[in-house]
Parts: sequence; C-alpha cells; structure tokens
Amino acid sequence: MGVELTALHWIYVVFIVLIIGFMVKRRDTSLICIIGIFVLAIVATGDFTSSISKVFNSFVFAITELLSTILIISIIVAMSRILMKTGINEVMVAPFTKIIKNPTLAYWTIGILMMIISWFFWPSPAVALLGAVLLPVAIRAGLPALGVAMAMNLFGHGIALSSDFVIQGAPKLTADAAGIPVSDVISASIPLVIVMGVVTTIVAFIFLRRDMKRGSLEMVGTFEGETNADKVNETLLTLGQRKFFAFLIPIAFALDVVAMSLFNLSGGDATALIGGTTVFILILLALFAHKNDGLEKTTSYLIEGFQFGFKVFGPVIPIAAFFYLGDSGFLTIIGEYLPTNSHGIVNDLGIALASVVPLTAEVAAVTLTGVGAITGLDGSGFSGITLAGSIANLFGSALGEGIATLTALGQIAAIWVGGGTLVPWALIPAAAICNVSPFELARRNLLPVVIGLIVTTIVAMFIL
Repeated sequence: MGVELTALHWIYVVFIVLIIGFMVKRRDTSLICIIGIFVLAIVATGDFTSSISKVFNSFVFAITELLSTILIISIIVAMSRILMKTGINEVMVAPFTKIIKNPTLAYWTIGILMMIISWFFWPSPAVALLGAVLLPVAIRAGLPALGVAMAMNLFGHGIALSSDFVIQGAPKLTADAAGIPVSDVISASIPLVIVMGVVTTIVAFIFLRRDMKRGSLEMVGTFEGETNADKVNETLLTLGQRKFFAFLIPIAFALDVVAMSLFNLSGGDATALIGGTTVFILILLALFAHKNDGLEKTTSYLIEGFQFGFKVFGPVIPIAAFFYLGDSGFLTIIGEYLPTNSHGIVNDLGIALASVVPLTAEVAAVTLTGVGAITGLDGSGFSGITLAGSIANLFGSALGEGIATLTALGQIAAIWVGGGTLVPWALIPAAAICNVSPFELARRNLLPVVIGLIVTTIVAMFIL
C-alpha cells in the first residue's frame, strides 16, 4: 500500500526535529510551533493572508479540544483555595497524623495520601493541601524534610499525574494526538503505571533509608508555601462545620468514582461529573463560609482557578495546535490539501516508515520512552505528551498494533521527567513547601526515576 509523501509531510518532520532540539536545549517551543503551523498552511494553500488566519484558527481548534481539561483543572484549583481558606483541608488530613509514627510510615502514608488526593485535585493543589499539616508531623516522626518532598513529589507529580485516572487530562491529550479513545490509553497505562510507581518509590525509599542511617540528611524544613491569601480564617466556619464538610467532600467524590464504574463513564463524561460535583461543592462552601458575601466570593474563587488554569495551559495551546495538524486537525484547520489516499500526516509517515525501516516492539518502546523524556525537559510535562501521542501513532501504525501501550509509555516518561520529578524548575511546589532545594530534590529523584523508566520500558516491550 503506497503512500505519497508530499512537502507537507517533510515539513512536519523537520519541525518535529526542531521542537525536540529546542526542548533538549531547554528552550520554549511555542514560537517554533506557531511558525510550523504558518509554514504548513502557506505551503498547502499558497495564500499568505489565509495562512495567517489559519494560525489563529489552529489556536481555536486546540482550545476547543483542551477546553474541558482546562476547565476541570481551573475549577478544582478554585475549590482547593476555599478548602485552604476555611481550614477544611487540615481537618481532612488530620486523622492520618495519628498513623505517622516512624519514618517508614511517614514516607508511605504521605505518599499514598498524596497520590489519592492528586488524582482528584491534581498534584499542585494537593501539595498545598497536605504540606502544611503533614510536614511537621513527618519531621517529628523522624523523616527528613527532603524525604517528605520526595514522597509528595514521586507519588503526586509522578504516579498520580502520569496516570491521571480521574480527571483524565493527560490521557485526553495523548489520546487525541494518537487518534485513539481515552479509555484505551487509560487501560494500557495501568500495568505501566504500577510498574513505574512501585519500582521508583521503592528504590527512592531504599536510597533514602541508606542516607538516613549515614546521617547525611538534616531534619530541617518548615512550611513556607502558604501565602496570606491562603491562610486559614478561623471565623469562616465552626469546627463542627469543618468536620462536616471534611467528611462530605470525600464522600461526594467517592460517589463520583462509583458512578463512573456503574455507568461506564470515562473521558469527557467522567471529567464533567467531577467538574459538576466540584462546582457545587465550591458554591456550597462559599455560601456557608462567606454567607452574605458568598455570591461575590464564589466568583472570586473561580477567577483564581481560571487564572491558574490558563497560566498552566497557555504554553500548551500553540504546541497542541501544531500536533493536531498531524491528524484530523489538518482537515479542519487547513483544509483538503493532502493526497486523496492520505490517512493524515502522522499515519502516512508511519506507513512509509514501515516500508523502509524494520521496526520492532523493542525499538518502538525505547523510542517512545526517549521521546517522552526529552519532551519533558521543558519542565511542563504536558507540552510534550502530544508529541508522544503522535509518535506512538506513527510507530503503532508501522507495527500494526500497540498504539495505546506506546502512547501510555510516552505519556508516563514525559510526565515523570517534566511534570515535576526531575526538572528542577518543575519541582518548586513540593520543594518550597518543604523548604528544601529543588535542585537537591531533583538530584535525589534522578536515579530512582531513571531505573523506573528502564524497567517500565522493558515491561512495555513484553506487552507490545
């Protein structure tokens, strides 16, 4: 089955190489992606004015595709603000402080709790929810502040963010880029997430215990990540009300998980259920806490959440817009300018590659891990997973199978490296809250994460 590769295909390849090169050099790639969109448009249409318009249209397309993800994150962050303001977050985690009796229990309790909360709130808000209360408790139990930061980081920004089973923001980005359903990526990622999480956290703990016995880690660390805006206002809710809401909120989200299972909800439907629940919790808390000012405060919290959401996803939009051109986005944004037998730029490249290069499952797995890790070097994690999805589609099409597994592998590698476990400037939330150096935290995470990626890649080879 022959596929005609045109100038558009080769231009797309050139810009992918450029994007990877700039990411390796830790440079922003948004401008490169914008230029790539413009070049593809002008080569396809030959119309300068229309090509300028198509750059804007590509942004509209990308925002439309990403809007549900941006909204759910914004709304969850908005709710986390009022939880911190009212002190409900402290009550929610207080029972766990009775469990933390020694360094081992501190590491695993904080890590597992961080992972669970991060699935619902995402890691950055979860760090804020947990850090203020559990850091002092962990230090008293004998776990150094750096160990607390590692636990929150590896379980939250590592396991929870790379899997993202509940909010499903990461799987949606990679699934869209790979042209497969979100549910396929989530199903394929489960064994890989388990392997990566178990190997990395156990190796990290072994190294941590070794250095604790040597006495090379200081028992220092104070919570300094709290701003004036986030300080608890004891007058907003009574202790009884805080306890009531601390019980109600987990129950509400637990019911959402039950509903997802019973009614087979995933992807956009699951996100909508979590988002709607979050909105009603936010409204309820604002009205109870602020009473007559509840209407205005609801809007204020939503604004804070939206500011956070668009700040995080601002750099992702032009990058996602470019990679959407590799699949169905090309037809919608630019038009019918590919050959009549084309299956989309990425699929065409995959078919052509299969005809000239003998691909194996081993080569594909190593490549996806490498691409994911490289794209994560920009410190975002999310800006590169669209590329991982596109390349997974390319290799999967060439192999004839395994697109979902390769997509999940690329997603895991990109987010573990760039989402907040290795790149120093992505570690700031956990490092700041534990008052440790983000560079030292990155150094401590490096070997466990690399070992985890190697083992996970080998497992993926057998799954393919």
